[in-house]
This record gives sequence, structure tokens and C-alpha cells, in this order.
Amino acid sequence: MSNQHPAISHHAALIYTMVMAAAVDRDMKDIELGQIGRLVKSLPAFLGYDVGQLTDTAKECAVILSTNDGLNRILAMIAEALPHQLRETAYLLACEIAAIDRRVSFEEIQLLHMIRKALHVDPLAAAAVERATVARLAAT
Repeated sequence: MSNQHPAISHHAALIYTMVMAAAVDRDMKDIELGQIGRLVKSLPAFLGYDVGQLTDTAKECAVILSTNDGLNRILAMIAEALPHQLRETAYLLACEIAAIDRRVSFEEIQLLHMIRKALHVDPLAAAAVERATVARLAAT
């Protein structure tokens, strides 16, 4: 396979970001998959996306991730596909999926760092997103 990667839509880029966050610890939990579906169905960033394609989009990402240098290829595809105004949204979605089970693994932390770097998310904005995610998912 060449170093070239296919262009993807901004919808696919956002979904790929969430799939990476769910798969990075090699254990995609039902809670993570359910949250991906809820977010795709409810967020304005997914307007115009055919939710019926979600499974296929997630499988496409998983196939690429399983290839040699798949993670870096996916990060490049996401960075290329996302307009500036959706980069923090992508980071927020990754944080949401990583934290949905109320624990963030070392692998997830490393991936979040890679996403921040690939998408050039401002460190202060990233910290705000991370803190907001923790606050939103807090339980008694």
C-alpha cells in the first residue's frame, strides 16, 4: 500500500477520531460504541451525515488502523479533512470517548496528545476541553 491516503469527509474524520479513542486500548467497550452513536445522532457537526453509514465508516477506520503505520495514517487523514473550526470538536469527541468509562488509560492519554499535536489544538483550549469533559461526566 502506498503512503498516500484517501481523502475523507469531515464527518468521517470526526468518527475516525472517536474510533481511535475507543480502540487505542485494544478493548472497544459497548459504552464507548454507544456513545459514538449518540454523539453522531445528536451533534450539529454531523448534520447531513447518513447515520446508517456509521458502522461502515467505523470499520473503514479499523481496517486502516490495523495496517502498518495505521495510526499515523489516520491522524494525517483527519488533519487533512478537518476544517480549523472542527479541530477542537474532534479533540472534544476523543476526550469524551476516552473518559466515558470514567477512567483514562495511559494509551488513551498518549493518543490524546497525538491528536492535539496532529490537529494543532491550542494547549489552553485542550486543557479547557479536558476539564469540561471531566466535569460533564462526573458522578456522585
